[in-house]
Amino acid sequence: MDNVSWLKGLSPWPEEFGLGRMQRLLADLGEPQRAYPSVHVVGTNGKTSTTLMTAALLQATGRRVGAYVSPHVRAWSERIQVDGADADLDTALARVRPLAEGATQFEVLTAAAFAEFATQEADVAVIEAGLGGRYDATNVIDARVVVLTNVSLEHTEVLGETREAIAAEKLAVISPGARVVVGEPEWAELARAAGAGSVEIVSGSNLALAVSAAQTFLGEVVDPAAAEAVRVPGRLERRGERPLEIWDGAHNLAGVAYLLGRLPSRSYTLVVSILGDKDADAMLRALSPLGSTLVATASGNPRALPAAALAELARPVFDRVETVADPGNALARARELAGPDGAVLVTGSLYLLAALSLDA
Repeated sequence: MDNVSWLKGLSPWPEEFGLGRMQRLLADLGEPQRAYPSVHVVGTNGKTSTTLMTAALLQATGRRVGAYVSPHVRAWSERIQVDGADADLDTALARVRPLAEGATQFEVLTAAAFAEFATQEADVAVIEAGLGGRYDATNVIDARVVVLTNVSLEHTEVLGETREAIAAEKLAVISPGARVVVGEPEWAELARAAGAGSVEIVSGSNLALAVSAAQTFLGEVVDPAAAEAVRVPGRLERRGERPLEIWDGAHNLAGVAYLLGRLPSRSYTLVVSILGDKDADAMLRALSPLGSTLVATASGNPRALPAAALAELARPVFDRVETVADPGNALARARELAGPDGAVLVTGSLYLLAALSLDA
């Protein structure tokens, strides 16, 4: 079995949360994460954009920079980047595979990223956390800088039922004395209590967070221009013109709220898949002003709501709801319903975008 097929067959979800498996794997690999300093990005939304923009800013200063993000949209190789280019994923996985018995999919990818950055002699790595922080596989680095983008109610069964509890789980990645950048002022004191040596409050945008993170790491001013060109797949991504087609991986209520204020003003035919552990009712209500027609589908992720179940939730708030289980067929149907002069929005889950990218 080739390495990527092997990766796809691994469990995406641990039977028990903890860092033991990750620590053992990294020890067997020679602790590659200690070969370079790191910036750690945690939060509910905006992590990937902030990670990639921070990496671009650091790279513009002449440094060799690794970036680790998740999930992917177009290909698994997107997750591990060096100087803005996808790494050789097969080679990165081959280093880890002989030692990875019992590790989860995310743990393997994280270890592969750390080892790749060490092999490529990165000067710094910018690491996006996966779920939460305290027990996330990325919480094995002593990051000089930690960025908390924002906090919304998500994964409450794992992280806690309040924003304060979730923020505490995310800020548990702070090493004593680390410098912390927060995108919401209410978490500044919690960051200090977690051991932050300094806290900077930055409101406004992912770009502002990235600039602050890079400057905090470097101790010098950076030119934001290097980050302004960064484009993240599946974030307000314009995929077609007739009809206008936009893909956005807004996967929770906060993500939808961010999307609503940034879309071109049109009446959209929506293609939607939502994971079962999200607040699908609230997301659908928030999306309903964008158009009267929704095509319900399912991304293929085991946690995705079945298309028929999503359709039932959507019917009270959309005039027309159709159920098309296959994502590719759902998109084709939405294009047909919109017509060449209309507009299509694909949203609700990054896994939906990834499934459609495989069909493209």
